[in-house]
Amino acid sequence: MVVEAIQYRRQVLKHYELHAYVVMPNHIHLLITPLVPVSKIMRSLKKLTAREGNRILGLTGPFWQDESYDRLVRDETEFERIAHYIESNPVKAGLAPTPEEFPWSSSGPI
Repeated sequence: MVVEAIQYRRQVLKHYELHAYVVMPNHIHLLITPLVPVSKIMRSLKKLTAREGNRILGLTGPFWQDESYDRLVRDETEFERIAHYIESNPVKAGLAPTPEEFPWSSSGPI
């Protein structure tokens, strides 16, 4: 559901160019080039996924933390390092043997 929301905001709403992502059990990493204000992207993404996540899990109340952390990527070296970090996150956490085998990331199976 979260991956679908990420892709919808890229493909249909055109909120950003998506370079890398991973949906972990307790957080998400996105490497994007925003085409609208980042605050709009995060508000939209969090609102829908919180509502759907609570519905799926039969919960109510807060789903995501209020804050999000963003940073400016200053050059190609930093961009590549961040993309690698994002896609390697499930391996580091012991959730998959390789990035390609984790289904909820930009390097996962299609």
